Amino acid sequence: MAIKKIIGSVFPMLDSARRKEYVVQKVLDKKQQHNDIRNVHVVNPTNVGDYYSGPHHYFDTLKGKSLHLSDFRVVSKSKRDAWADAISENALIVGGGGLLNIRHFKMQMELFQTLAERGKKIVIWGAGHNETNRALWGKVNSYYIDMSAFGLAGTRDYSMKNLYVPCVSCLHTIFDRDFNITHDVGVIFNHNSIKDQNLVSSLSKYPSTSNTSSIEAMVEMIGKCETIVSNSYHAIYWATLLGRKTVAIPTTSKFFDLKHQPIISTFDNFEADLKKAVSYSGVLEESREINRDFYQKTMDYLS
Repeated sequence: MAIKKIIGSVFPMLDSARRKEYVVQKVLDKKQQHNDIRNVHVVNPTNVGDYYSGPHHYFDTLKGKSLHLSDFRVVSKSKRDAWADAISENALIVGGGGLLNIRHFKMQMELFQTLAERGKKIVIWGAGHNETNRALWGKVNSYYIDMSAFGLAGTRDYSMKNLYVPCVSCLHTIFDRDFNITHDVGVIFNHNSIKDQNLVSSLSKYPSTSNTSSIEAMVEMIGKCETIVSNSYHAIYWATLLGRKTVAIPTTSKFFDLKHQPIISTFDNFEADLKKAVSYSGVLEESREINRDFYQKTMDYLS
């Protein structure tokens, strides 16, 4: 029985690797064109932060031009071929989201670097590092790919040497709403921790939601709380945009490179850290200005 389980786990991985290698080679063999633009990121509505991190949501010239980063490894050959065609036929905007320094997206990002080095027009917009190795949290000082290979690159990681471009989700109109604070503390779980019923139950005295809900549910939760505790990157970022205090429960390196730092804690100890949390002013306006300026840079480069 154990042998069957091992075989069952190995063969899907091999199949997935072959599918990815097929698509990479197909793209590299094709003539690269710039007929239009595709915004490549994690187009996953069940992860609200990832979904709204794509610039195509906020600029009319990019509407309807998204491409799911993970479609290059799907089982359907026709979908993989369509992905390869879309990559090869169009200029690319890659981002946002935690696409860098993470094994899950390594092959795609290396492909984009190779294409950029061959002269393809590719913009990195608001992507960031996502290192899972705890020993490197707070210590990431380089990316696994070469940002200088791209014609234009801006990342959301404030300490890195390239251009700083925070997540474009700041442009969502929901942040223009006024919210009344009715709770001292709210908790927002990420897509993994919301499944931990013991954890959720232990914090049931606090109002809560998760990043698997909707942007409306998340931002309304943020808006009514003075302090947000979360292991969701975008929950912390959005709370900062709204001038709320934040306590982050880190899951990868991404939490350590926000420009406006949250208090770092754990679900076990955050209550003792609540008094340390601070709010920041002017972050929404600053972030929007940077992204609107980066849009102009992007259009100038891709035109």
